[in-house]
Amino acid sequence: MTVMESGAVAEEAEEIALPDGASVWRRVVRTAMRDGAVLVADLYSPGRELEPRPVLLERTPYGRRARRESDGLDRHGEPVFPDRSAALFVARGYNVVRQDCRGRGDSDGRFVKYLGEAEDGYDTVEWIGAQPWCDGRVASTGVSYSAHVQTALAALSPGSLAAMFVDSGGFASAYEAGIRMGGAFELKQATWAYRHALNSPAAHRDPVVRASLQSQDLPAWFRAMPWRRGASPLRAVPEYEEYLLEQWEHGAFGEFWQRLGLFGRGSYDRFPDVPSLHMVSWYDPYVLTAVENFRALTETKSSPAYLVVGPWTHGARSVRYSGDVDFGPRAVLDGNLAPDYWEFRARWFARHLGGDAPSGDGAAAEAEAEDFPRVQYFLMGGGTGRRTAEGRLDHGGEWRTAATWPPQEATAVRLYLRQDGSLTEALPRDGADDRLEYDFDPANPVPTIGGQITSGEPVMHGGAFDQCPTDATFGTEPPYLPIASRPDVLVFQTEPLEEDVAIAGPVTVRLSVASSAPDTDFTVRLIDVHPPNEDYPNGYAMNLTDGILRCRYRNSFADPEPMRPGTVYEITVTAPDTANRFAAGHRIRLDVSSSNFPRFDVNPNTGGSEAAARRRVVAVNEVHLSPEHPSWLSVHVLDAASGDGAGDGAGDEASDGSGRGPGRG
Repeated sequence: MTVMESGAVAEEAEEIALPDGASVWRRVVRTAMRDGAVLVADLYSPGRELEPRPVLLERTPYGRRARRESDGLDRHGEPVFPDRSAALFVARGYNVVRQDCRGRGDSDGRFVKYLGEAEDGYDTVEWIGAQPWCDGRVASTGVSYSAHVQTALAALSPGSLAAMFVDSGGFASAYEAGIRMGGAFELKQATWAYRHALNSPAAHRDPVVRASLQSQDLPAWFRAMPWRRGASPLRAVPEYEEYLLEQWEHGAFGEFWQRLGLFGRGSYDRFPDVPSLHMVSWYDPYVLTAVENFRALTETKSSPAYLVVGPWTHGARSVRYSGDVDFGPRAVLDGNLAPDYWEFRARWFARHLGGDAPSGDGAAAEAEAEDFPRVQYFLMGGGTGRRTAEGRLDHGGEWRTAATWPPQEATAVRLYLRQDGSLTEALPRDGADDRLEYDFDPANPVPTIGGQITSGEPVMHGGAFDQCPTDATFGTEPPYLPIASRPDVLVFQTEPLEEDVAIAGPVTVRLSVASSAPDTDFTVRLIDVHPPNEDYPNGYAMNLTDGILRCRYRNSFADPEPMRPGTVYEITVTAPDTANRFAAGHRIRLDVSSSNFPRFDVNPNTGGSEAAARRRVVAVNEVHLSPEHPSWLSVHVLDAASGDGAGDGAGDEASDGSGRGPGRG
């Protein structure tokens, strides 16, 4: 072994033979952090001898040599493992580093989710930038947690950072998307903590710890919320239990949520002025994060920022369906935006870092000749509405391009909620004192059916589904009636549309509300209602996006205020952006309620901390719909004449410019 600069140690390089007959050279490097902890990484190069090149860095808590589902598939539909992934980029002119995060894999230290990644990432980038095998430029890349660590390190302004490819993560504000939303706690954090505690160093070292974790009935624990220290499925691994409960207990937005790694918004001015690409999907928890990062860096930096949004669940860019809905062959990245995910990234890095020409299809010349669109997004909708051979709803869709987000051709439109359940552009009638009320019982929350969820198994699943529970829906029992049948769900919908209506952009709901409780929640869910047909005789209520607001945070996330019973308050509930074509004959529907469990924790309606609640009360909640206290939905409607297919293969069935999708002409 040879000692390298800055306390790192490199083992002898080994040549890794790949299944396609190629090979790449790999060696282990160890890098000392500012506190003395040593993080372990693999360094990939084209040969035994190292040469200065731009370096692509990926930092992961999941094992630097382990493949994840979100790594995707290649153009042949085959999984790509880390060695081969690195080899593909090495062949394009880069050296590649894959590093285990602190306290994970082979790296030293204690793992505390999200925290410490700024300093560790900065130290790693600057160390790499000073090595003789780096030409001084380090580009960060990665999905999910490997995206979060990128915006964390960017907040410390590393001078060697040259570009960022941030896929499905990178907190703009973890309090508002990713850990909490609207003040409520996202319980995917609990399922994630349990799953990865099973793979923690403590569980690997101690068979008793692992056996304790494996013996837990996680669905049963979800029915016994809230959890407490020593009374949770994580009690055998106190460090995981502690960080999870600490996140849960910090209900208000304060210093805890403004720390590095959780609050990119507070550090945008310190982000290096480098090209960045922000990829996400409509059924991913990080839609709001990706949109905000893209817009903020576009506005504050001279270097270009890009946004790519597909119809997938978290990182599933090679899958054409999401949940129980099929978006068609154009939905996948592969063959539409590029031959595959590696080619897509290689073209983007080549554009901003240089590198060797992509192979085989003249793509390098094409990439240089064409302007890489600032925004590429998938407009869902336009399918047949029938059941596919695989048993999913054919919803369809197409890729679009834009220069901004929301697209410049999109106009904000208000649809007012009416007492008769209609959703219309017409203002409420004068003199009406319309309102609707319902009992919200925290012991009987509205179940989660799909949505922007990742890592929720086995208690919840992300994606698009008919809003009718099944035996797979957590917390429900026969006879599995539609969500719309519940007395605590208010349903507002348009008449069947006379022509297609396409939306793309933010979704905001302004509600005039009152409650008998000092605190309660209001939830919203935007739905595309397909009309009945032979395959779906009851129609199909397909969820698009949903949001929540804990009312004590109606004026400020930092300074909660109780509600006074009977007082009417105006609140804004934000749902993550979406893009969908509501076809002629469909209805636009908005559901309003007060819970969405187990996606979010349930408000006990007492005004106390939901993380420590031992009692709960039924709240009588009101939604007002009068001219004095109106409630409305705001969506961004696309000009019917707008639209352009984007990317390789997308133009084969691109919009004809009429605003109608394939098969609707």
